[in-house]
Amino acid sequence: MKKLGCLALTASLLFGAAAAAGAATEVKMTGDARVYGSFFEARNFTGWDKSGKKTSDTFEIWERFRLRSDFVANEAVKFRLGIKVEDTWGHGTFTAANPDVAVQVDLAYLQFKVPGCQDIEVTAGLQDVNLPQSALFFGSPVWSDKMAALTIKAPLIDNTLSLMTGFGRLIDTNRTYDNTTTQVADELDAYFLALPVTLEGFKATPWGMVAVAGRNANYSFKDTTDTTESGNSYANTLVSAASSYNMTKSLGSGRWKNDQNPYYWVGGAFEVTALDPVRLYADVIYGAGASNDTKGAKREGWMVDGGAEYTGLDMVTPQIFAFWSTGEDKSTSNGSERMPYMRSTWGPGNSFLFDDSQELDKGSNMYVSPVGNYGIGASLNKMSFIENLTHRLTFVYLRGNNSARAIRFARNTYANDYFTMGHDLTTNEYLMGANFDTKYMIYENLAAVMETGWAHGQFQESVWGHRMVHEASENGNNAWKVAFGLTYKF
Repeated sequence: MKKLGCLALTASLLFGAAAAAGAATEVKMTGDARVYGSFFEARNFTGWDKSGKKTSDTFEIWERFRLRSDFVANEAVKFRLGIKVEDTWGHGTFTAANPDVAVQVDLAYLQFKVPGCQDIEVTAGLQDVNLPQSALFFGSPVWSDKMAALTIKAPLIDNTLSLMTGFGRLIDTNRTYDNTTTQVADELDAYFLALPVTLEGFKATPWGMVAVAGRNANYSFKDTTDTTESGNSYANTLVSAASSYNMTKSLGSGRWKNDQNPYYWVGGAFEVTALDPVRLYADVIYGAGASNDTKGAKREGWMVDGGAEYTGLDMVTPQIFAFWSTGEDKSTSNGSERMPYMRSTWGPGNSFLFDDSQELDKGSNMYVSPVGNYGIGASLNKMSFIENLTHRLTFVYLRGNNSARAIRFARNTYANDYFTMGHDLTTNEYLMGANFDTKYMIYENLAAVMETGWAHGQFQESVWGHRMVHEASENGNNAWKVAFGLTYKF
């Protein structure tokens, strides 16, 4: 009853006034910096952007600086402000002549503990929101990124069951006023809940999220924090192929008759350590959206993954893993059979194929979608033969679960960038990728990092067209990168 009382008090505090603390504010700062050069040959296998209209530079030097400042009133109340500067040498802030101002607000949130219920933590503002995912696969394929949100974390059963819930507004296209005197649905809101359960040797986290998507919201926002030309937009990852083209139109397959459509995801993340030194990992996710709208607007699908690692060796941790996700059937007029998602950081073993855990992260990978594909892989992680020097070697092989007919039709009828060669695979295509990564700790907080990657694929000319496939074949259907730099944390 006390827990329920604390939660009720939390809810009332969110709508009430807070008294100012009399104690002086303490400021604590942490941050990180990185400078690195990246050589990337044959991005997207062609050396062009995904549309085939721009040529990429093979070599860039990136610099990033992040500063987190905590303004602490007491043990129960603080405000965090995070700022970031990130660009290539010779551009923006790092231009020699007349540099542009490019400081970004990276985090901005108020965090406090509920009086009388110190275990309950409330956070409001721009913060990290990461849906649950087992540790072997790094991040969620549905959402793992910053979000302007209100979140609550609370223990329900000490050391056994806890709660994380919240609300976030991802998009509000017109902000205060719509463009005419007629109100339109131009928002994308999300409500999420996770219930981590921790037992001896076992951890399970069931979770769910509901997003309310407005018909008139701007879904051109990117699904990655990388460069503008990288990745896709929410119009690709969230809605069906037909809706990405016809959503706001009065006619056509995929048009939205509803002003708003709910999207929902339910899943579970599982980790087993009872068999230590063998550890097991698995995730199951189902997602669906626009289920009560026109037939072509519907989108739904599954994604499952699983893996194991052996931690009993001093010099290396071997890992194996596999994943599977539903893909498009032969028709786009009946909607999409791929799981909707928005911001994926999913990827095992720091794989070069996926946008996942790369430290030198700008232009760092092939941006392959795990959704609509299936694959297997292995990794030799935490290899160490010399003090302060570690390595990782990962190999992944995957194939597509998507009908070639559906992708061909969507590219020819709707937008030719909804599906992208090398990002989405047909059942007749495959990709393989390898990465070898090295880190040397020069000092406790200063490291030299090298990340290398290679990818090879086979692509269907009848789907992607002669020009794109021919250009990839001129490169041997290969792409590779070498990135080297310094990282410092303080």
